[in-house]
Amino acid sequence: MPSLNPFRLKPSLVARIWGRTNLTPWYADRPAEKIGESWLTGEQCTVEGGPFSGQTLRELSASHPDELLGESKALGEFPLLLKLLFPDDKLSVQVHPNDEQAAKRNSQGKTECWYVLAAEPGAAVALGFKDPKVSVEQVREAIEQERLEDLLHFEPVSAGDLVYVDANTVHAIWPGVTLLEVQQTSDITYRLYDYGRPRELHLEEGLAVMKATTAAGKRAPVRKDGFTRLVEERYFSVDRVELAAGATLDLAAPGKPQCLVLLSGEATLTSEGGDTLELTPAAAVVIPAAAKQAVLKAGSDCVVVRAIV
Repeated sequence: MPSLNPFRLKPSLVARIWGRTNLTPWYADRPAEKIGESWLTGEQCTVEGGPFSGQTLRELSASHPDELLGESKALGEFPLLLKLLFPDDKLSVQVHPNDEQAAKRNSQGKTECWYVLAAEPGAAVALGFKDPKVSVEQVREAIEQERLEDLLHFEPVSAGDLVYVDANTVHAIWPGVTLLEVQQTSDITYRLYDYGRPRELHLEEGLAVMKATTAAGKRAPVRKDGFTRLVEERYFSVDRVELAAGATLDLAAPGKPQCLVLLSGEATLTSEGGDTLELTPAAAVVIPAAAKQAVLKAGSDCVVVRAIV
């Protein structure tokens, strides 16, 4: 069986009622339906090129748990889900459970973060409440009276911001932004409020897990040796790597799977044995936990985001 070197995944586009039909500059093709999300490391995403071409991330996680997942093997699946989000309308106001709460549904919790790739003037996200002492009954009443937005705290965002959204935080994304989302691999969402759109709400489940005060909010970037750390929390760290043409950086982190997403420029990744993999824009390259070498080299000035367990 061939060894598992870093590999690139084909993005999986997901239609949403709040999405866009123009995904430039990230994807050139113009889809026929509104695309809200591009799943970069979804379990359904398939490998592009190499000996494992066509296999899904789920299949690789099952066949190579030690090599691919390392310290995350006990989860039984790839631990990080990366997405691009393309809202052209308001997303529902929603909340996600934590690990303990999600275990009742045989899942992980859902803590996430958003790296703002683009933002129009005045762009904002909803993050928690104006009043940190708001009660469940006040929230329930506001939902019933269709005025939940009046209770929410709105956080202005600009390109380059990193917003951390821990589980139990009531939140929503507004149009006018493009986001790179890094999250625990979980798709449990409790929709509290949807502006009258005819979609299912999960009022009781959501109110049961929401907290008025959480650790959510913007994180200040911290300069490290060769990269900038955007966030470092329990489930993941996210870094921005900026390299000048010809520069290199070894990203190997034995035991921990990683994901790379090229945002601009040109770059390649060289692993053990000299195998070289090209990074392509808006697609994820996965570095298996067993990789002892993973050298990123800039073909031109480039920006790469790294997510690591």
